[in-house]
Amino acid sequence: MGKYQVIFFENENGDVPAEDFINSLDVKMIAKIYRLLVMISENGTNLREPYSKHLDDGIFELRAKVGSDIARILYFFFVGKRVIVTNGFIKKTQKTPKSEIDKAKAFRKEYKEKEELQT
Repeated sequence: MGKYQVIFFENENGDVPAEDFINSLDVKMIAKIYRLLVMISENGTNLREPYSKHLDDGIFELRAKVGSDIARILYFFFVGKRVIVTNGFIKKTQKTPKSEIDKAKAFRKEYKEKEELQT
């Protein structure tokens, strides 16, 4: 196992948005994304382009491409060498949609609040 722990964000009703998204993709894309998740567990904050890119305010994206399909998985780093995977989408435009970044930020806020309650 890598140095970082990869955790899929789970919201209050038990939904796991990133996992649901990944499972909706084709087998080759799923395999590619899981390889990227292994890379992030091994490299953490040192993983850079073309695999990972910082987007905004501590939100990063993992970048997967199979043929002409491009998938993005958003995540953030958390205390204790944790990588929290929040959501994903199929990239259709040059820029990452602000709505996806906002969703990742909202999930991060929810995750942090849940963590604070447990301590």
